[in-house]
Amino acid sequence: MSSGRDLFLRYASVLNILCLIFKILPKSVLIFFWDFFSRFSQFPFIGIRYVILKCLCGSVGKNVRVGTNVRILNWHKLNIGDNVSIHDNCYFDAYGGLIIGSNISIAHNSSILTSNHTWINSDTPIKYNAVELGRVTIFDDVWIGCGARILSGVTVKSRSVVAAGAVVTDEFESNVVIGGVPARVLKRI
Repeated sequence: MSSGRDLFLRYASVLNILCLIFKILPKSVLIFFWDFFSRFSQFPFIGIRYVILKCLCGSVGKNVRVGTNVRILNWHKLNIGDNVSIHDNCYFDAYGGLIIGSNISIAHNSSILTSNHTWINSDTPIKYNAVELGRVTIFDDVWIGCGARILSGVTVKSRSVVAAGAVVTDEFESNVVIGGVPARVLKRI
């Protein structure tokens, strides 16, 4: 059975040609295609999502697989490395900048946010107060478990595991398993 990397290498030239064709399309059309094809899990639609990512994001490496119903906001501020899998129903808002390294697995129903509401002005509802931006960086060799939430300004260092359901609000050292609400170091790898 072929691995995802093998399949990517086999069809890389087709994907590159599709990238050249899709790059002439307006951003609004590409996002429409993303939304339309987002619900389909078959192999050709995974390829189309990859091509759209390449056209809309800041940078995208090789062998990036995006599952169904993944929602991305502020595409141009999203950068993704090689050998990345983003599973079904994830939500990324890259408004403050989002860097996802190489050899990353992000399990289903996870969210990554790069902005946060403030409540500085008490005369204005919190919903309408200023928004603070905070880049999120996920270094190489990280596994993010299902339903994890990574909040604005966080760096997840290399060779780390974010446990399922964790809410990450701080930075931790490399080679750890973090989990809980809020996340804390559970053990060293």
